[in-house]
Amino acid sequence: MKRVCVFCGSSSGDAPVYLETTRRLGALLARRGLGLVFGGGNIGLMGALANATLDAHGEVVGVIPKALVALELAHHGASALWVVASMHERKARMVDLSDAFVALPGGYGTLDEFCEVLTWAQLGFHAKPCGLLNVAGFYDPFLAQIDHAVTKRFIRPEHRSLLIVDDDAERLLDRLASFQAPELPKLIDRDQT
Repeated sequence: MKRVCVFCGSSSGDAPVYLETTRRLGALLARRGLGLVFGGGNIGLMGALANATLDAHGEVVGVIPKALVALELAHHGASALWVVASMHERKARMVDLSDAFVALPGGYGTLDEFCEVLTWAQLGFHAKPCGLLNVAGFYDPFLAQIDHAVTKRFIRPEHRSLLIVDDDAERLLDRLASFQAPELPKLIDRDQT
């Protein structure tokens, strides 16, 4: 594992713990020699993550759509900044540049990007680990929804295991580094209509 893509909010949220945890993760990535791939903004958790990684002398690669450069105030201090044409291209480039994925707290964009890479893992499009850093229980309702989908047979229990969850950044990175992608069937009830 050489680079970790982190999806997170362009807002800082309503509690100091989100910024504190984000900054610790950035410093931890640099300390472990792991490059950061992120959404390319310099505001909210995105900016705090990039700045903390840079402050600890880590590599920071931003990927931002042209339409968001002004809106999200692109982080021009990143080690590299890819300006791409669309959100679709952003996600594809982030996947190509990364060996693992982590979601910190965030909104629609964070959930969209993380769920897409998790779906790609389910479909076998990549074998890279996907983890949630569950800061102060932020993702508890989301995890309850995922478990509900398992109960209702929309997600296989084996596919649920593709989602690595921890509330500690050190442990989460250790678990991502030791992840072995299972060989799993892609669909539920292929023989039923």
